[in-house]
Amino acid sequence: MAVPVTDPARRVHPVKARHFVRLKLRVIGNNFRGQAWRAVLFVIGSLVGLWLAATAFFGLAAPGLAGEDRYALLVAAFAGGLTVLGWLLLPLVFFGVDETLDPARFALLPLSRRTLVTGLFAAALVSVPTVAVLVALSGLVVTAGAFGGWPAAAVAVLGVISGLLLCVAAARAMTSAFASMLRSRRVRDLAAVLLAVAAALLGPLQLAGLAAIRDTDWDRLTGAATVIGWTPFGAPWTAGIDVAQGRAWAAPLKLLITVVTIVALLAWWSRSLESAMIGTASTGSAKGKPEVSGGAVAQLFPQAAGWLRRDRFGALVAREARYWWRDARRRANLITIAVIGLFVPVMVNVGGQGFSIDSEQGFSLPSDTSPLLVSLSMLFVGLLAAMTLANQFGFDGSAYAANVIAGIPGRLELRARMVAFSLYVLPMLVLVSVVMALILGEPTWMGFMAGTLIATFGAGLAVNSFVSVLAAYSLPETSNPFAMNSGAGVTKSLLALVAMVATAATGLPTVIAAALLGDAWLWLGLPLGVLYGVGVALLGSYLAGDALDRRQPELLTAVTPRR
Repeated sequence: MAVPVTDPARRVHPVKARHFVRLKLRVIGNNFRGQAWRAVLFVIGSLVGLWLAATAFFGLAAPGLAGEDRYALLVAAFAGGLTVLGWLLLPLVFFGVDETLDPARFALLPLSRRTLVTGLFAAALVSVPTVAVLVALSGLVVTAGAFGGWPAAAVAVLGVISGLLLCVAAARAMTSAFASMLRSRRVRDLAAVLLAVAAALLGPLQLAGLAAIRDTDWDRLTGAATVIGWTPFGAPWTAGIDVAQGRAWAAPLKLLITVVTIVALLAWWSRSLESAMIGTASTGSAKGKPEVSGGAVAQLFPQAAGWLRRDRFGALVAREARYWWRDARRRANLITIAVIGLFVPVMVNVGGQGFSIDSEQGFSLPSDTSPLLVSLSMLFVGLLAAMTLANQFGFDGSAYAANVIAGIPGRLELRARMVAFSLYVLPMLVLVSVVMALILGEPTWMGFMAGTLIATFGAGLAVNSFVSVLAAYSLPETSNPFAMNSGAGVTKSLLALVAMVATAATGLPTVIAAALLGDAWLWLGLPLGVLYGVGVALLGSYLAGDALDRRQPELLTAVTPRR
């Protein structure tokens, strides 16, 4: 006769959301163990994030503190809508999404889809960005309470909490959906193009919106805020304001809109999460693939690197060039460079006070744009383009062990990585200079703009080579190109800030030359910029290469993901 198991230690307890939260906290603690510098950066980044959140808190609470009832709805609708939009788009183009608990690691466990989604969703709420957003948007509670008392404040609390859940659900659903699609090469190419086009349209739309706002009265803005308040972008944030302004009937409807949207996003995430776990995306058939002449060695060299010699340096460049084109995570960074490379100069040079949209004259460009202002905008584009290499070894992960075993000299490896990355970025920078010269109607400025971009890009390569050697960190082993380990987003943002400041200081001579040389810089900018950029990049690879030779074992340990 079978004896029933009564030992409590042998009972199987159901998995709850709290188990995922505890697991995430334990993984975070293990990532900081033995990495004091990473813990320090995480604490500093958290404090900076909370400081920014506190500043936003007082900004959102300003209408209530100042007693300006007419601005309450505007602030809630527009600030809340931009917050949701930011959670949708920013993980795709910059910081990435927290992937401390990689869903693929749970694929073989007997967990239902509902358990996995609720657990991962609860774990996603335990992060610095969610706390910062909660602190910042709590300013709406103060505004609602100032005008409507505790009932309005209570509804505002529900709205802020539900809005935070909406932001996290939207970010997770969007990134998981893109990660699943990007596993297929054909879909990856199409998604990359569509994402780049959509992001590129944000700049012109924002410029048109800012120009229109200058001529728009407050009544129109209030009408726009009212419309936004009835969409998922503004519904949770304006519910408390509606109660304070005597529209209590609208609050439950807006909260219902928010809840329905959250449920829909979680359902979408659930479907894309399952496909991401089992990896069911098709990579297409190999039929009809053209044969590559030249033998097996020639097939390893992509077309962009076909001119390289078949030696160790050429092999390293070819490998990196192939990775930059095929790795979805690296391709996402290239898309960011292409989009922001055009967006920033247009915003700086076209989005000033001189830009306007008039019903009679139409679209007009600023007349006070100068070579100095253009050089400043090119400086930012150049340093942003090179910033992707701040954690270039993190893309390799444990595969970097092959380079360590092969004993590749640090200077050779850094130069090869620079050349491979430049094969894709330099054409983008040249295109930016050509497009901006045509937009501004100054074709003679094309040369110095390209020179400033190349000079700053070379300075960024040198600076980020040091950063990548001295402050590398691991990336999660996942097919999601937007994934980040918990804390890595804070680390990445701080390293990016340091790299940007150092690159700006290194590339500043081009701006000084533009200010001092005047019209002569229009003709000297290209040759001097190219010489300066190439020289600084080579010097950076020479100095950082020595540091790489000394730190190869430590670097391998830093970029190897911890299980």
